[in-house]
Amino acid sequence: MPYIPVEEHLPGITGLLEYRKDSAQPIRDLTQLLLRGPSTLTTGERELIATIVSHANECRFCTSAHTAAADLLLGECETTQKIKTDIQSSPVSEKMKALLTIASLVQKNGKAVTTESITKAKAMGATDIEIHDTVLIAALFCLYNRYVDGLSTVTPTDPNFYKGLAERIAKGYERLPHGYDHLKKH
Repeated sequence: MPYIPVEEHLPGITGLLEYRKDSAQPIRDLTQLLLRGPSTLTTGERELIATIVSHANECRFCTSAHTAAADLLLGECETTQKIKTDIQSSPVSEKMKALLTIASLVQKNGKAVTTESITKAKAMGATDIEIHDTVLIAALFCLYNRYVDGLSTVTPTDPNFYKGLAERIAKGYERLPHGYDHLKKH
């Protein structure tokens, strides 16, 4: 049960963002820029970063949401499952393995990122902006995970909920112009 009154039909972060729309807007803008804006990393790859950080933080809502989004954007489910257990054997490029490793280090502690991890990512072809954005996405999802879990938001257990959410996420992170009343159960 959420610690503050949020709309029952808006589980997870959506309810929190609707609760305080003024603080939500910069959060949405930054998320849209980092996960859907121009990048040499695909949207699916950026969702993998969100997935691995949320999984390591044990945030069930964010892990389920971003796993579903990554699966949709990648067109398969194997990659998200594999990165959660073993990045090095996952079916992604060596560059992406290095970036996911950096994201995992950020999740533990920003100071866990080492010169060696950055050097390896660069050796695998990662650009400075890709490294920057990986660190920022990882840090941002640590914030989101703590926001969602720190206020004990509702976490649906039905996988179909996350499939529908993934379809919305795949389109972007901006607030729907008409809001979310259409999600209320009648």
